[in-house]
Amino acid sequence: MLPYMTMDSPANIVIIGAGVVGLAVAAEVARPGRSVYILEKNESFGRETSSRHSGVIHAGLYYVPGSLKARLCVEGNRLLYDLCRRYDIGHQMLGKIVVATEQAELYELERLRQNGIASGAAGLELLSRRHLQTLEPNVKALGGLHSPSTGIIDSFALMRVFAGLASSAGAHFVYKAEVKAIDHQATGYDLVIQDSAGTSGLSARIAINCAGLSSDRVAAMAGIDIDAASYRLHYCKGQYFSVGNGKNGFVSRLIFPVPERHGAGLGVHVVFDLDRRMRLGPDTCYIGALDYSVDPGQRLAFHQSAVRFLPFLQPDDLEPESAGIRPKLQPENGPFHDFVIRHEADRGLPGFINLIGIESPGLTASPAIGKYVAGIVDEILVR
Repeated sequence: MLPYMTMDSPANIVIIGAGVVGLAVAAEVARPGRSVYILEKNESFGRETSSRHSGVIHAGLYYVPGSLKARLCVEGNRLLYDLCRRYDIGHQMLGKIVVATEQAELYELERLRQNGIASGAAGLELLSRRHLQTLEPNVKALGGLHSPSTGIIDSFALMRVFAGLASSAGAHFVYKAEVKAIDHQATGYDLVIQDSAGTSGLSARIAINCAGLSSDRVAAMAGIDIDAASYRLHYCKGQYFSVGNGKNGFVSRLIFPVPERHGAGLGVHVVFDLDRRMRLGPDTCYIGALDYSVDPGQRLAFHQSAVRFLPFLQPDDLEPESAGIRPKLQPENGPFHDFVIRHEADRGLPGFINLIGIESPGLTASPAIGKYVAGIVDEILVR
């Protein structure tokens, strides 16, 4: 038994982590008659990866067809727009154009189009140089790939909706509560929790690991060899620079370069927030520890990346803005890694569900991930 309890015990379900994915899972699994707790080490929800990103609703161009990333991104795209309309969440379906600045990249655009079609992405259209210039006269490129269902979203408002749905269904949120140990018992899992009051405990039949940047460590607490399971995360930092001097009105859509075939990101691209503030980013840099600083010395590198297709940009238009960190399963220069969303019963952990490596397109996929995990939970509870 744990030393003492400060929360109702036992719970049916405990969710570790209240980022956008943990909240989406909570909104789907919480319901009257279930005891559901969401444990978050920070003082509120969405304080790490979920608040440090581009805010893009992706269409599903880039991921291996049939993979969880592809399937859940395409489904999540549709579900997100439905949620935005139903709950009045701020969003804009701006569309995006992936632009080719070299002849060889035109072939990559067709490959991307075919990949997106195979994954179910909607409305993809190749653009000639002339057609591209009628849509975006200030963009310089040989051609483009138009993705009309790509957009932007107020991610904080989305998380607030997920949290509200979970709370309305009876879920309990516990903030400043960090999981320090997980002990598998015959009836479920005993969790040791460190909070402002000291050490406490909570027992649950089902434990769902949505801990984002810490999800590999949580899996290790449960007894999984994260190296043997290929669950060890690699932190990949992405910086953003804001675009000023009135240049934010020079394009009206999200503008992306053709990504490197096996790169860790999508290349420095144009993103907007709902106030039409323009940013460039993110870049990609693997790091050994969490670090959210932005290096002003990267201004010229950002300018050089973007001026190829945004000839109106000057270096002094750019100012350091923010940074985020992706919890990647893909090591530097390594191959594609899919999301891990897995019931670990075959590892001797029935009722333990891991979500690891939920990076981009995690925001887009979040409502679909919630439904996917809820299906696993329902299967466990009926056994």
